[in-house]
Amino acid sequence: QVQLVESGGGSVQAGGSLRLSCAASGSSYCMGWFRQAPNKEREAVARIYTGSGNSYYADSVKGRFTISQDKAKNTLYLQMDSLKPEDTAMYYCAARRSGGYCGGVASQYGYWGQGTQVTVSS
Repeated sequence: QVQLVESGGGSVQAGGSLRLSCAASGSSYCMGWFRQAPNKEREAVARIYTGSGNSYYADSVKGRFTISQDKAKNTLYLQMDSLKPEDTAMYYCAARRSGGYCGGVASQYGYWGQGTQVTVSS
């Protein structure tokens, strides 16, 4: 069982930065950040294999967002820089315990946090 608790969301002007945190209880094979805007499907933002540290990003956030982990604290982070209004969404932390491919599909992750809202104004 993995429990995930996100924090760090808020409101910021375009060009600003936010850092999201996801405190996890229990170990995971991979973890990711997803987001969902109103009337849109949930989309993968970034994901990381916790063992190797290999990370992957959606094209829309490459160069602006950075996913990282603190293994000692069992915490996942998402540093978001150069934020744009189109980044406005509910952001969710997700985890997968079993091995295999950790892609950008929500159904590949069995554990989810409650979400944290990010609002970027122009």
